[in-house]
Amino acid sequence: MAIILLKNCCSIPFLLTILSFFSTFATIESQSFSRNLSPSSLGLKRQKLSHLHFYFHDVVAGKNQTAIRVAQAPTTNASSPFGAVVMIDDPLTISPYINSKLVGKAEGIYALASQSDASLLMVYNFCFTEGKYNGSNLSVLGHNSVFSSVRELPIVGGSGVFRFARGYAEARTHTFDLKTGNAVVEYNVYVFHY
Repeated sequence: MAIILLKNCCSIPFLLTILSFFSTFATIESQSFSRNLSPSSLGLKRQKLSHLHFYFHDVVAGKNQTAIRVAQAPTTNASSPFGAVVMIDDPLTISPYINSKLVGKAEGIYALASQSDASLLMVYNFCFTEGKYNGSNLSVLGHNSVFSSVRELPIVGGSGVFRFARGYAEARTHTFDLKTGNAVVEYNVYVFHY
């Protein structure tokens, strides 16, 4: 039989091509990029909707600052703050008083993203330290038009208790000091999670 195959030299390249095709197909099949999973395989149970209520303290001036400007555009100034980037580590408390019970921190950045009004691009995590949410986070990414009475920011994910989270946060300014820029913002967060 080997003699017959050697006589038909044209058959060898054809056979090698066929073998190569099938081995490539087998490799692709065994190294799949994605697959479907049952939520229970990750320990996920019934989805629930939670409401969290707290106050966000943004201290940009004075003692114990929690928000620090880390970058700005060459054209950024007092009359046009566009381009300023601020890193935050803001306390989240149960009431509007900064000395009230701490439930977590807001950690991340916001940037002044509008040339015409006080609008922020906000990218931060609510990092909770209290109760059943201790060690869990919610991730926020969105637009905050600071002088609107109510702002909605999307919750785009989470970790810990909040794995697979989605929802939104309503922000309402509780107090804002025009002289210092310090603010207390009330948050009502509505989030689906497992």
